[in-house]
Amino acid sequence: MGGRRLVCASANPDKVSEIEEILASCGVVLEPRPATVPDVDENAETLEGNARLKAEAIANATGAASLADDTGLEVEALGGAPGVRSARYAGEPSDSVANIAKLLRELEFAEAKTPQERRARFRTVVLVRWPDGSESIVEGIVSGVIASEPRGEGGFGYDPVFVPDDGDGRTFAEMNTSEKHAISHRGRALRALALELS
Repeated sequence: MGGRRLVCASANPDKVSEIEEILASCGVVLEPRPATVPDVDENAETLEGNARLKAEAIANATGAASLADDTGLEVEALGGAPGVRSARYAGEPSDSVANIAKLLRELEFAEAKTPQERRARFRTVVLVRWPDGSESIVEGIVSGVIASEPRGEGGFGYDPVFVPDDGDGRTFAEMNTSEKHAISHRGRALRALALELS
């Protein structure tokens, strides 16, 4: 891949450091989003649509290849919610603690008690917008269950309540970053992208 450079559309520091860590091992250099670019209103109805809005805004502002992603937590008992609204599930501004509290409340209302009733998946769509207007789009999915209460100090977002099937019973927040990246939705999507770019 020879040190390919991409401008990151995300301004979320947790997400940016995670993307950087995963892509660094694939020889991709991530450049920070220019501070002069205003926040993009993520009002699309799909993860892909939101990723496209962000990537286009950065590509238009910089003239460089830009990378954006959008991630949704899709919970079976809640009909796929919070989905594309995951980051702002409990309202504006985005608040992970409030989002998790609302998720656990909604599962209680749905009387989803057993692990089988608490099935969920994380889905990440990564989109690269190239200067010529073409796009590369990949997706990463990890299935699991929602824990009955938050566990662990690591990660961000819904990590304290998501127990991946491919793990050992710990939540993402109980894993170190390399353990999480090895099986996470974002790790899978970014490795698929690296493969496509190589």
